[in-house]
Amino acid sequence: MQEIQGAFDESVRTVESVLNGMTDETAQGSWTLKRGDKVLFTQPRIGVMRSIMLNHWYHHRGQLSVYLRLLDVPVPVVYGPTADENPFL
Repeated sequence: MQEIQGAFDESVRTVESVLNGMTDETAQGSWTLKRGDKVLFTQPRIGVMRSIMLNHWYHHRGQLSVYLRLLDVPVPVVYGPTADENPFL
């Protein structure tokens, strides 16, 4: 578990460093997905970060909530209150 946590923490530090060093010009610059020499698509880096990276993470958080429900484990707050929380407490 410590190895996994350490790898995660290192990844977070790397991403924070890259994002903090990114200028608007870099963010708006082109990012290209290739398969060998064939260009599959090109779009601004900021669009790739939003559409691929963040949406992909949201997708997996959704999967996790389904698995937790199947195991009768209360779903933690992911985007806000869940049906597992009492709104009157």
